[in-house]
Amino acid sequence: MHKGKAGVINIVVVDDSATSRELLLGLFRGSSDIQVIGTGFNGMDAVALVKRLHPDVVIMDIRMPKLDGLEATKQIMREAPTPIVLVTGSSVSQDVDLSFKALRAGALTVVSKPGINDTETCNNIVQTVRLMADVPVLHHFRTRDGADKKPQAEAKQGLVEEFDVFLKQRLPEIKVIGIAASTGGPSALVTVLGGLPKDFPLPILVVQHITEGFAKGLATWLRTQVNIDVNLAIQGDKLQAGKVYLSPDDYHLQVSTRGTIHLTKEDAYKGLRPSANYLFNSLARIYGRHAMGVVLTGMGDDGAEGATALHKANGLVIAQDEQSSVVYGMPREVKMRNAVDQVLSLEHIVGVLNRINHIYEVRS
Repeated sequence: MHKGKAGVINIVVVDDSATSRELLLGLFRGSSDIQVIGTGFNGMDAVALVKRLHPDVVIMDIRMPKLDGLEATKQIMREAPTPIVLVTGSSVSQDVDLSFKALRAGALTVVSKPGINDTETCNNIVQTVRLMADVPVLHHFRTRDGADKKPQAEAKQGLVEEFDVFLKQRLPEIKVIGIAASTGGPSALVTVLGGLPKDFPLPILVVQHITEGFAKGLATWLRTQVNIDVNLAIQGDKLQAGKVYLSPDDYHLQVSTRGTIHLTKEDAYKGLRPSANYLFNSLARIYGRHAMGVVLTGMGDDGAEGATALHKANGLVIAQDEQSSVVYGMPREVKMRNAVDQVLSLEHIVGVLNRINHIYEVRS
């Protein structure tokens, strides 16, 4: 993707609310590196503007007349792939569900609409646009809704033989799994968790960076997409097999020495709470070689420090590969620190987890 002159990011803003649209326009006018080259009122405008103006990023509301953000995302990703940032002023279940469906269809992220004096949210939107302008996007000739719903019991052939032998030695020891994800994560989680049976034999803890207020909606949405049980983590919950514990808004997710959930408000990592570093560090301390850490698609380096600690504690660390990542940031950082046992595609990650399931089936 090529930006405008002198590195300026050309954007299109689409929102049926005149008040919200003007607030966004005023926000971007104050940024010298961002230029608004078009505005619209509904999803049909968004599609037309993208095809005509070829912006670097599209910022659009999820709930719009004539064509909503989901359908507009589908058309844009089929006809003129462009980084899409969704904005919403609502956390009601219908809008949350619509937002996650749009993420599956190719939108990169969803952010909250800012209030007039909401400086933090305003700054977050501007920074998000800057980051998303550099993300390469691909054609989606069909939407991904439902594309990954059928369980992928086995990975493709082709794992490195040496690693295959290593897995046979290590997988029987694993007692808990931690997963970290950011940009592109909801879709990746559907693929990974959707490939697992309802009675998966281990607990899974997940840190997903998501707009505040959306964690509960993500858990609800994931339950409609996968067979395994997904819930927000609750302080003191005892880890159970076949359960996925998702980090709640504004809390770090960890495990305690008693094998229970421990939620904390400790310092944010580079503005992130939850941070995957806290999860992986606790797994390293409590479980060591009996823990597996999986680092999925995402921007930045969250999780790298914790994955390094887990790796040093002889835990098993796997990172998603560049080809299947929406953003190859977090997995790359883990790889660069030599804290990963293997870099795998999403399909291979599902295969590895299902081998754990097979091990437990044989034992029983």
